[in-house]
Amino acid sequence: MIKPLLTALCLLAGTAAVAQLSYGGQPKNWEVKTTSTDIRFERMGAIDRERLALEDAITDQYKDIPYRFGVEFETNFNINNSGIVSSDASTGTTTWMLGLECPGALSMSIRFDEFVVPKGGQVFIWSADRKEFLGSFNHKNMKPSGVLACGLIHGDRIVVEYTCPTNFFDQSELTIGEVVHTYRPFASSPFVQDAVEALRGPFGSSGACNVNVNCPEAADWQIEKRSVAIIVQGGSGICTGALVNNTANDGTPYFLTANHCTAGSNTNNWVFYFNHESSSCTGNTGPTSDLISGADLVANNAGSDVALLLLNDTPPPAYNVQYAGWDATDSESAVSSAVCIHHPGGNVKKFAREDDAPYHDTSGGAQVWWVDDWELAVTEPGSSGAPLFNQDHRIIGQLYGGASACNGSTGNGQYDFYGRFGVSWDNGNTSSSRLNDWLDPLNTGALVLDGYPDGFELPNLDAQSGGISGIAENNCSDQVSPVFTLVNHGTTTLVSCTINYQLNNGSTSTINWTGSLNTNQTDAIELPTLTANNGANELTVWITNVNGTANDDVTNNNSTTFNFNAISGNASSFSLNIVLDDYPEETTWDIQDDAGNIVASGSGYTGGTVDLDVCVASGCYEFTIYDDYGDGICCLYGEGSYEVINPNGVVVASGGEFTDVETTTICTNTVGLENEKDASLTVYPNPADDNVRIQTSGIVAELRLFDSVGRMIIREFNQTTLTTNQVAEGMYTLTVITNKGTFNRQVLVKH
Repeated sequence: MIKPLLTALCLLAGTAAVAQLSYGGQPKNWEVKTTSTDIRFERMGAIDRERLALEDAITDQYKDIPYRFGVEFETNFNINNSGIVSSDASTGTTTWMLGLECPGALSMSIRFDEFVVPKGGQVFIWSADRKEFLGSFNHKNMKPSGVLACGLIHGDRIVVEYTCPTNFFDQSELTIGEVVHTYRPFASSPFVQDAVEALRGPFGSSGACNVNVNCPEAADWQIEKRSVAIIVQGGSGICTGALVNNTANDGTPYFLTANHCTAGSNTNNWVFYFNHESSSCTGNTGPTSDLISGADLVANNAGSDVALLLLNDTPPPAYNVQYAGWDATDSESAVSSAVCIHHPGGNVKKFAREDDAPYHDTSGGAQVWWVDDWELAVTEPGSSGAPLFNQDHRIIGQLYGGASACNGSTGNGQYDFYGRFGVSWDNGNTSSSRLNDWLDPLNTGALVLDGYPDGFELPNLDAQSGGISGIAENNCSDQVSPVFTLVNHGTTTLVSCTINYQLNNGSTSTINWTGSLNTNQTDAIELPTLTANNGANELTVWITNVNGTANDDVTNNNSTTFNFNAISGNASSFSLNIVLDDYPEETTWDIQDDAGNIVASGSGYTGGTVDLDVCVASGCYEFTIYDDYGDGICCLYGEGSYEVINPNGVVVASGGEFTDVETTTICTNTVGLENEKDASLTVYPNPADDNVRIQTSGIVAELRLFDSVGRMIIREFNQTTLTTNQVAEGMYTLTVITNKGTFNRQVLVKH
């Protein structure tokens, strides 16, 4: 059945088309440029081109309706009901192949509604004429939604090819839920040559009065253009939007667009194409290689037609993206001109300029900026959600609607309106209806922020915190010696300031600093040795009285807070040794105390081994190692393993063969501990045979029995009897944890 379902696209680029987050390789026997006659092709129905043309003639006039270039067919083709399956004993692999046909299509794309691929499996999608392919896609492309939508292959016949180690083929789930038939021409294909493509981009066309973002008129906006992306789903190039910065300046991929773009749509099925622009002022083709698939909607509000998304992945450095700055002051008097960078009609990136001041108004129940008439170019359907920048290169809104359009090679002199960023900032009762919770994670109160990582102009006077060092996150002592780094982030030489510091809720202390720091120079300032609490601590350091003034020009970077753990009294160290497997990024671990507090953890590994000492207070903990793919660290994909060694040199946890998670109780040392005696505590019989009983005036919370080298072999909660009938004869240490304290007794087991 044909339906208007909107889907996301993976990347297409070049003869061997490379998809977003694809992992190399090529289809089987790619060098042989013939297609086997054994492949079974499933044929989609015919499309009504006349009806589509009539519909497009109407919808192409409206900015808030997606620019359609394809028809979507709902399908249910999977490994069990379609295609052919064959096995190759010589390679130990099994292959599923399925052909799909859309008669007369200029190009095709598909969406997997189920995409479960075990490690070692590879999916390719290729044109039946064997000129281009997408892939490979593997287990790393799996998403919690189970969906993977893949990009455009030119021609009207494609083949889906899946090869997997035979032993794991039964664990595979591949279901094609949608096939897209593209019926409008595309210009990006090296295989489709047609004169009509001269004015058309790969996702649509735009009017002749539009101006490419790489024309001389946009020379001053080359930084900001890198934030802008076109949003594509299924057979439509629906909207535009932009990455936006946050006060942490940390590259969190927040993406601003219009709320009406999200209506009836699942943003996890969207694809965001960055850098889709012509390299020249006259071209209408651009790369489609820099894309991110899927996003979560974190905030939206119809009162300013705003939607804020969090992309599923952070654009990699190769994309060279910019996170645009913004101005939430919503001041009419402060805006003198404006610029919009957008993708009209799904075309390559364009540029429009308004030399007069936009002003406040309302439209469709939303608070908007009103642009009377663009001095240069216009916007069109597909531009919705595009950022409106003020003269300071900061976003003040996103395109809601309007009547501007091309009249031949000039604009029609009509208006546009944009949802106001300043209204979106705090116009809501919850974080899901406003922007400030997401874009000001530091709670600085800032209403103006420059872009990241480029485009920031240094302020005149700016003493900045460069962080706290000299303290570990876990310290084997309660004595710590912090070092605070002072940075001059302004253009004026920094000669004096006050360094304030506070440990936990203690009193505030100060250091009067003097010196001479030029722009971007730093000074490491040693704070006095501090006595920390046993357990969690918080140290805050902040700067005041900069060059004799109460506040410098930027106050939201003057403070740093560092959280750490310290140990008063006896402390011990576990040695942790992990040999990582071939997929180290899947491995994480943590150590938790009896209260469930994480006292140490590790993640983000890229390979090799992990060797470190973890300092903790003497006692017992839970060590847990995780594998987010669910196949442990041994032995299918590398001989990974782990060991935790206590201070006595005893291996108290080890392994490697597990699924999602493995947890072991580890103790620093329970042999020969001398604890305060509890006169009311009696352990009997001793020697013990089948049971050990505990009698005490306190309330027993936990019993632990340790062997002679410190391994815990029994653990019981809220019990006063410990069963020992399965315990080998010998001397053991019994730890009794009560509301009055922790006590140890030596117990001899003799059957």
